[in-house]
Amino acid sequence: MTEWAPKVFWNKAEVFDADDGFGVALDGRPVRTPAKSKLILPTRALAVATAAEWAAQQDTVNPLLMPYTRMANAALDKVSVQHAEVAIMLADYGDSDLLCYRADGPDDLVARQTATWDPMLDWAHTTLGVRLQARAGVMHVPQDPATLAKLRDMVMAFDVFRLAAFHDLVTLSGSLILGFAAAKSARPADEIWEMSRLDELWQIEKWGDDDAAIEAAEVKHQAFRHSYGFFHSC
Repeated sequence: MTEWAPKVFWNKAEVFDADDGFGVALDGRPVRTPAKSKLILPTRALAVATAAEWAAQQDTVNPLLMPYTRMANAALDKVSVQHAEVAIMLADYGDSDLLCYRADGPDDLVARQTATWDPMLDWAHTTLGVRLQARAGVMHVPQDPATLAKLRDMVMAFDVFRLAAFHDLVTLSGSLILGFAAAKSARPADEIWEMSRLDELWQIEKWGDDDAAIEAAEVKHQAFRHSYGFFHSC
């Protein structure tokens, strides 16, 4: 059975000025979120990108081709009503950050992690004023509570739109520090994504890959790119 999808009923998607931001209208009718909130974006750039997604739809609406719209909906319908909970959940990644848990062998993997991840921990120390400690093995070793509290305050400071994007930057990469690196444009999106996949790429070099794994990784890669773009359009 074919899944039902709403048909395209509009001819023109455009941006309009609103009292508290910028909206998207379809043939003059403002777009609303699934929870019926007004889809009002904080910047014109974000509204233009969102309107472009609606304009690109053909015949039926495909939400998978509308990442900015979906993220804006999540910001307004979900993050806005549980901002603190989302921020705390993301900040907790700092206590088990991907960059801090290192292999104890083989030597080439250890060396690659050190060369790639140590500079990002140094960047966090210089730019964010926090120092997370790396350790060998997978057993959890708590980070300094004062450091985690500082990171939590920084996450809490994001507005609902940035926090929605930051959510994906952190959860897709598995690293709070890489999420902040993306948020602050410390490296290009693709480079940060490659850093997050270091262990996986090393395994592929040794044992090969399969089509399903390649496809799944690319879906996540594109989601990370969209989140990066959304955050910086805020």
